[in-house]
Amino acid sequence: MFTGIVQSIGKIAALEQKGDDARLRIAAGKLDMSDVKTGDSIAVSGVCLTVVEHSAEGFSADVSSETLSRTTLGRLRAGDAVNLEKALTLSTPLGGHLVSGHVDGVGAVVGRRDAGRSVQFRFKAPATLAKYIAEKGSVCVDGVSLTVNAVHGAEFEVNIVPHTLTETTLGALRSNAEVNLEVDVLARYLERLMLGGRAAEGGSAITREFLARHGFTK
Repeated sequence: MFTGIVQSIGKIAALEQKGDDARLRIAAGKLDMSDVKTGDSIAVSGVCLTVVEHSAEGFSADVSSETLSRTTLGRLRAGDAVNLEKALTLSTPLGGHLVSGHVDGVGAVVGRRDAGRSVQFRFKAPATLAKYIAEKGSVCVDGVSLTVNAVHGAEFEVNIVPHTLTETTLGALRSNAEVNLEVDVLARYLERLMLGGRAAEGGSAITREFLARHGFTK
């Protein structure tokens, strides 16, 4: 598990194809590698990867064909910047929200504008994920925990403060850029619990009427 608080911007040092899979070599930047061991988990732009080799300067991780096809990692090239976060421990401050590192889908930037000293981004999520994104809820974008300011159908808006713009890769995003999205895991479990057995049978998503019947809205 992770918090969505990025600890370093790293760079792809190399991407080696191994059949349908790949091995990434990542320069860790300012990430403290002194306590990293083989088998540890590190989130790379929101994707949980397992360390297979490591040094003071960086680490390597294998990426399956499934992950390459379902995230932006398959589009990376040597020199590309990535957000890095080591797995949380019991002593790690939970400054963001609980993030699993299991990307739900790839979204895209559809708008960017200055908002004072911050930047307001509008992202478009896949239609299957939009129902899990709520105003003032949490969403993870390229490994960064963000608060949703507004939702418009499958699109949602966030404001990114100057510190986050400089300490993550989000500051470099422009229109049409693709991003890894992970919705709040609590929203998925809530849907499963409220739908009960119907979820396993492909039941319909939660509706306003369903919530009202169960006392969650008026």
